[in-house]
Amino acid sequence: MNGHCERYWLLTWTTYATWMPGDERGFVSNVWNGDGPEVRHNAVGMPHDRDMPALKQAAVKSLHGEPVYLVRDQATVLVTQFQETANHRGWNLFATAIMRNHVHAFVGVPGDPEPGILLRDFKSYGSRALNKTWSKPKSVTWWTEGGSTRKKGEHQIVETILYVRDQAYPLEVWLSPLAIDLLGERGRSLP
Repeated sequence: MNGHCERYWLLTWTTYATWMPGDERGFVSNVWNGDGPEVRHNAVGMPHDRDMPALKQAAVKSLHGEPVYLVRDQATVLVTQFQETANHRGWNLFATAIMRNHVHAFVGVPGDPEPGILLRDFKSYGSRALNKTWSKPKSVTWWTEGGSTRKKGEHQIVETILYVRDQAYPLEVWLSPLAIDLLGERGRSLP
């Protein structure tokens, strides 16, 4: 599909305190597996954990500030920064969608770097860009810890671009020229 991309990742992360572990909508976080170690249910096609009120209550008690909700101007800054980060790292950012309380970024990368590195770099450089124009939130962070990293196969590129593009209530959606070409007629206009 793209000669220099060997891995494809759909990255998702939330803004601080807007989607807590234990949330009834579902969540990706470490949970206890009976008497065994903590596990994270993040495999493609497998259901996520959801609706664990005690876990959510514990998470809310540990907050260090109010929930962070992004606005359109912040989303615009983030899209630009994500493009710069990907270009600097030699990654191919196919698509990104910024919503009030979470972000999706679909990226192709050379080699096989740990996906946590991709997530860390997008979040870190995104935070720096936001901090240049807006005050740091009281929590001192824009994002929750971690996020979801889902490996995608080459055969899933188009469906993943469409997934990112078609998010409900986005503040900002961006598709690379390559993503638009891959979508063909479906890529000629955003929904």
